[in-house]
Amino acid sequence: MMKWKDFLNYLISLTRRITKILLLFLILLCSAYAQLDTVDAVPDEADSEVFVMQKSPWGAVLRSAVLPGWGQFYNESYFKIPVIWGISAWLLYIWIDNNDSYIKYRQLYANTPIEQYRSLRTFYRDQRDLFTIYIALVYVLNLVDAYVDAHLFDFSVEENFMNGSPMFGIKFNF
Repeated sequence: MMKWKDFLNYLISLTRRITKILLLFLILLCSAYAQLDTVDAVPDEADSEVFVMQKSPWGAVLRSAVLPGWGQFYNESYFKIPVIWGISAWLLYIWIDNNDSYIKYRQLYANTPIEQYRSLRTFYRDQRDLFTIYIALVYVLNLVDAYVDAHLFDFSVEENFMNGSPMFGIKFNF
């Protein structure tokens, strides 16, 4: 049985890990924008082609923030929508089940202070709180997936017909 102090230490370490991951993501995101070229050059005819993204990454994120899976629909990644909804529904079902058990054992412990009811109440409360974190992580990963998928929407791998090897169609705008 996990004690309250152990659970708090676990939550603190989990929060630190999540904070480090988000900070790393933010640093990588900011460094991508810091590499913009500010030199004005006269484009030649070969460089006159301007790349325009077909999908807006932040538009996909906003859509997924409103309704999880909508950003994946916008990015035409239809197979990801049932995965996101299925995982979210499963986590929500377990959260509701743990919350109901927590309420049940909280009332039993309030009526008859038996030590087993208190430990079960604490267990189900801890499980409910843990699944709250899992639901939030799935929501954030849904947003990150929509953002990355929108960025990679224009990425193409075509086959070189001369030698049969794949060609990577990466375009950089300097």
